[in-house]
Amino acid sequence: MAMKFGWKALAMRTSAVLAGCLLLAGCNLAPDYKVPATPQPATFKETGPWVQSTPVSALPRQAWWKLYNDSTLNGLEDRIEGANPTLAQALARYDAAQGFLEQDQSELLPTLSIGGHANADKQSANRPLRSPNQPNYYGDNMAAGAVFWDLDLWGRIRNEVAAGKAEAQASFADLAGVRLSLQAELADNYLQLRGLDDEARLLQDAITIYGKALTLTNERHDKGIASGLDVGQAQAQFSDAQAQLSDVLARRALLEHAIASLVGEAASNFAIAQEAADVKIPNVPTDVPSTLLERRPDIAAAEREVAATNVGIGVARAAFYPDISLSALAGFQNTGSNPLFAAPNAFWALGPMVAMTLFDNGLHEGELAVAKAANADAAAAYRGTVLKAFQEVEDNLVLLNRLAEAASERATSVQAATHTQDLALALYRNGALSFLDVVVAQTTALEAQQQALAIQTRRLQASVALVRALGGGWSVAQIPNMAQLSSNKPG
Repeated sequence: MAMKFGWKALAMRTSAVLAGCLLLAGCNLAPDYKVPATPQPATFKETGPWVQSTPVSALPRQAWWKLYNDSTLNGLEDRIEGANPTLAQALARYDAAQGFLEQDQSELLPTLSIGGHANADKQSANRPLRSPNQPNYYGDNMAAGAVFWDLDLWGRIRNEVAAGKAEAQASFADLAGVRLSLQAELADNYLQLRGLDDEARLLQDAITIYGKALTLTNERHDKGIASGLDVGQAQAQFSDAQAQLSDVLARRALLEHAIASLVGEAASNFAIAQEAADVKIPNVPTDVPSTLLERRPDIAAAEREVAATNVGIGVARAAFYPDISLSALAGFQNTGSNPLFAAPNAFWALGPMVAMTLFDNGLHEGELAVAKAANADAAAAYRGTVLKAFQEVEDNLVLLNRLAEAASERATSVQAATHTQDLALALYRNGALSFLDVVVAQTTALEAQQQALAIQTRRLQASVALVRALGGGWSVAQIPNMAQLSSNKPG
């Protein structure tokens, strides 16, 4: 009857504890989550003729570099995913974030453990309080299982899980950001390299022209028609063009080495053949600025950090309340004299446990203050990231618009300078013009052509930067449950 009464009393106490826990199970001490407010202009200021009416979703997200229609660039970009060590590091960090999330989620459910031992013991003859009939040698065998469950009445574990989810999503966005950054860096380097290829061909053509001019001045000097000054000017012009070509090839080699590292190859074993790559400026569709918030990985990561720190406040608040858990222990134990798994050898223990700090000298208050400050810091960082994103889009839009105007004007300048160069050389052959005038005309023509190529390369670089500023190949769909987690209270 005593045993029966014990079971009934235990059941009543346990039921009361569970009922109270159920009433508190939905408690959550984290503040209601709202995405920090940021300035969101209705349209981009620097739109101009660059922007098309095509929706932003028409931009290829996974292979945006194909907008440049260059097979070599396409092949290089495809190699980043499997060979770039920086991307591999970012992927490892994302895998670690997923592992941390699994650790947090494990606390939501009861923990089950089993164990046992089979010892042969000898006790001291002088052990305090030892009775005379206790043996010197005895066995100690035990097999038991234990269950522990933190009831999480104040939402500490749930908020830790919500923070883990947000951190994992932020890590995923960081991974997408690293991928986009590497893709854009590769495209930028490649387009610069092709610009240098064009400049190298221009200088090689100029060297050919200057070589002919040097030969002509030498012939005229030998005939007493031209002075030694003409020969010196022709030689200086010819040598200067050769020096410029060497400098261009050196800069090209550095870009080639940088591309090798991006695609995971040793620079010593990597080469990109020089070729005439007629890369066109693509029309990148842009939409209203709010779309930017859905495309940029750094903005997504910053927003998830705000969400993680918001639930961190709930974790810090839960520390002020008692931690209530349930535990159960059951097993068998004997001294080795009879079968272990027998009814007389059974034991068990079941009941709730409560732990609460009564005085911590301000520790929990300090932890809560740190959590609130971390949330304020993350919110400010988010707003700063959004403002920077708008700035980058506007910067590259204005560059594309103004450089397009500069390219048009420079094309007119090149045409005029080239005509002047040809005319000056013809007049010099007929003795109607000094060679100094020829040098000036040829130098002006070369500089105009070089500047035209530089503007073209800068326009291509600005287009890459704009794609990157718009989020490149990233989309909300790649982050699971982003929309729900952004709009609802975590946990």
